Amino acid sequence: MAYLLGIDIGTSGTKTVLFDTVGNVVASALEEYPLYQPHVGWAEQRPEDWWHATFTTIETVLAKSGVDKQDIKGIGLSGQMHGLVLLDAHNRVIRPSIIWCDQRTTAECEQITTLIGRERLIEITANPALTGFTASKIMWIKNHEPKNYEKTAKILLPKDYIRFMLTGVFATEVSDASGMQLMNIAERSWSDEVLTKLGIDKALLANMYESYEISGTVSAQAAALTGLNIGTPVGGGAGDQAAGAVGNGIVKSGIVSSTIGTSGVVFAYTDKVTIDPNGRVHTFCHAVPGTWHVMGVTQGAGLSLKWFRDNFCQAEMETAKGMGVDPYYLMDSQAAKVAAGCEGLMYLPYLMGERTPHLDADAKGVFYGLSARHTRQDMLRAVMEGVSYSLKDCMEIIKGMGIPVSEVRASGGGGKSKLWRQMQADMFNTDIVTISASEGPALGVALLAGVGAGVYKSVAEACEVTIKTASKQQADAMNANAYAQYYPIYGDLYQALKQTYKQTAQVMAQLGK
Repeated sequence: MAYLLGIDIGTSGTKTVLFDTVGNVVASALEEYPLYQPHVGWAEQRPEDWWHATFTTIETVLAKSGVDKQDIKGIGLSGQMHGLVLLDAHNRVIRPSIIWCDQRTTAECEQITTLIGRERLIEITANPALTGFTASKIMWIKNHEPKNYEKTAKILLPKDYIRFMLTGVFATEVSDASGMQLMNIAERSWSDEVLTKLGIDKALLANMYESYEISGTVSAQAAALTGLNIGTPVGGGAGDQAAGAVGNGIVKSGIVSSTIGTSGVVFAYTDKVTIDPNGRVHTFCHAVPGTWHVMGVTQGAGLSLKWFRDNFCQAEMETAKGMGVDPYYLMDSQAAKVAAGCEGLMYLPYLMGERTPHLDADAKGVFYGLSARHTRQDMLRAVMEGVSYSLKDCMEIIKGMGIPVSEVRASGGGGKSKLWRQMQADMFNTDIVTISASEGPALGVALLAGVGAGVYKSVAEACEVTIKTASKQQADAMNANAYAQYYPIYGDLYQALKQTYKQTAQVMAQLGK
């Protein structure tokens, strides 16, 4: 019997999942690792932690499954996008990775825009210069750590570092590389113009593949460490959002995904390059050959709820531990007792700045409308609603670009919450669907590897075989009406605070000197 392995190198941990060819989970394992914040707005992780989590979870999955390693026909890699991994001439990690949610590169974004021109940058890369993207991180290293840049022999993304450790091959693929802002998105290749104007040597970058293509095979060294078979094919894989989209069946027009993980993403398929001239949403190459995707991103989605849990829900965490349940299950029960709209209490989920639609690294989280009537339960629900409003921001822009939305599929950790799914159904005024598969990114890259290894004829066929609808939630008319009235107020809050955010950042910078 044939099996496929999917590895998802996330922000909170790496998850490895073994699937059979109809999408059933055979075994899985997760290992977490820390995120470091040396300064406010900075975010770093150690690539060595990702690798330790990868080989440990592979070894665990193989032991739990009892599957013959020769029956694993392909390995897929998914990973957090935009992270910067620098290797020296001896293939050693030079410094901790600056990851996707880091906000230190505002000046570098301005530098990139000046060097290339805003309109030309969007024309080539389909996006304006953003603090989260890899190009600005590379420029920050050039500007602030020139000795580290001089030592750099190879620039990789998180999952591509893991690929190198598994195979010894330097490779990337179109969906993840799209988020580096060094590609010509329409041509699905590195942009010589962008690289030249930024002074980045193309030789530092990995060879690029389509997401389903086999990029290398498991080396003897990696096989000894993981228990995998030497020579097992490793697919191109995908950035976490494109991988999750494949794992959710977002491979044809009209089906959109709404994912709540650490960040929140609304993801739509398109068979042509569709660009928002205002740069509020991202256009990247999709993991399906010859197609693209548009996605809106809110930085602090699940992160906001985790922050609230860690700081204000100790009682739920202790109770959940005793009951053997997830603390979020108890938190959902508490939030469900509060009426939609929280009697005017609102939350802006900008804990790590914001991308869609504001592109503002200085934005910060806010509770607005607190009164003496409000309780911790109200604040909890307001956090969940604030994230949902932010996802609605993304959805409205995508619809405004003429991209059809006939069905929304919920995924990510937040997608497991029936309450959070209902909020989205009410705010989008669209049915929210869940599917039978629950391992989005890991399944997505396993399917891509299966296509590359010849298990499936195409990505569409792989999704047809493995993905079925599990549930559907319709909008509640009363709640939808309440949210429709509060939503414009939510939008006005950012505009009212925009200048204050900037002034606060200036004060913080001055006091930090």
